[in-house]
Amino acid sequence: MSLFIVALGVITLLIMLVYLKFDAFISLIIVSLGVGILEGMDLSKVTVSIYNGIGGQLKSLILIIAFGAMLGRMLSDSGAAQQISMTMINKLGMSHLQWAMMITAFIIGVTMFFEAALIVMIPIIYTMVIDTKKSLMYVGLPAVIALSITHGFLPPHPGPTAVCDAYGALVGKTLLYGLILALPISFFITWLFKRLPYVKRIQCTIPEGMTTPKIFKDEEMPSFSVSLLCALLPILLIAIATVLDMFIPKSLPIMKVVNFFGGAPIALLCSVLFASFMLGIRRGRTTEDVVKNLKDSVKSVAMIILIIAAGGAFKQVLVDSGVAITVRDMVLGLNVSPLILAWAIAAALRLAVGSATVSVMTAAGLIAPIIPDCGVSVELMVLATSCGSAFTSHVNDAGFWLYKEYYNLSVIDAMKTRSVYTTILGFMGLGGCLLLNAIGL
Repeated sequence: MSLFIVALGVITLLIMLVYLKFDAFISLIIVSLGVGILEGMDLSKVTVSIYNGIGGQLKSLILIIAFGAMLGRMLSDSGAAQQISMTMINKLGMSHLQWAMMITAFIIGVTMFFEAALIVMIPIIYTMVIDTKKSLMYVGLPAVIALSITHGFLPPHPGPTAVCDAYGALVGKTLLYGLILALPISFFITWLFKRLPYVKRIQCTIPEGMTTPKIFKDEEMPSFSVSLLCALLPILLIAIATVLDMFIPKSLPIMKVVNFFGGAPIALLCSVLFASFMLGIRRGRTTEDVVKNLKDSVKSVAMIILIIAAGGAFKQVLVDSGVAITVRDMVLGLNVSPLILAWAIAAALRLAVGSATVSVMTAAGLIAPIIPDCGVSVELMVLATSCGSAFTSHVNDAGFWLYKEYYNLSVIDAMKTRSVYTTILGFMGLGGCLLLNAIGL
């Protein structure tokens, strides 16, 4: 009966989101209340469980998401993102323009959310289309492929980071494994789509009257080295701590300092402060102007934070009502890899709901009970769930429509490109997780 109630809750969630077009945050809270009550929890305990789930889910996560948004805004508003793009294109040359766009988008996408990073990349893509006389699809597709992969695979993006918290995984280790998977997948899918005949035949032009962010002049942009350092500083700090942890005893005093600055929230805070000075105050902007931009950046992620909080509430209701134990016992009895199970649940929800954040948080709530007994690296479980939530973007995904409009595509052509490459990256991500698990990571 418990599993039937959970299934009913998930179906209700899908109906509210897909057919009734309810807000995701409200839908998750209503479903959490309904599942708790139907499972026989005391009414006062249902609300306490939801409160605990929201608070337990956010913890350090709210800092990571907020600081990540602030850093992305600094890279965008200062021209640092454009500097990285233009330098990479100049270094690699026009004959390797597609690779340059992919690498640039990957660097920018490591710390910027998909929607924000795509909007930053669009004026650069349009400029390259005009200058090179190449098609918009030729120039722009490698960039959107890389942005989708970084958003789906890598902390500090909201989905993977939230699942790290739900599963008790290490953010640094997840990032390291994520990079091992994301880089070759980005190169392979870009290489593949460069060669697909039907992609070459798609004709799209820059949309008329499309409003784009400012194009910076050379003298207005920070140097390439400063821009790159600001973009990658949080990744460097997290990676240094993760690697040193493998070889140096944690009891040494120096490791306490390393792990302090290598923790994701502090690493991002340091990066925001560094970028605020190097990209803002040092370049003549007032403190008030920098602070205003930082405040404004957080507004764009407010709903993401609420959805993740509601996902935490749903997970906690499953735990406190006793459903988690039933789910765990049932799943552990199945003869299927936990990695495949986590991926399949997230992928099915993504297909139905569209939102990667909603699907990854709902899947995490269902999978979290089996984590202690699954016998698989927790970090790989995070990546399997996350890449499942990136699977097959189509017409119920806001990112799909953003891509369609900026690339001036028909719905069919958008599905032939974005829906296809996200399907491939979903399957390749799962295959990568299985491979890393097979070799003992």
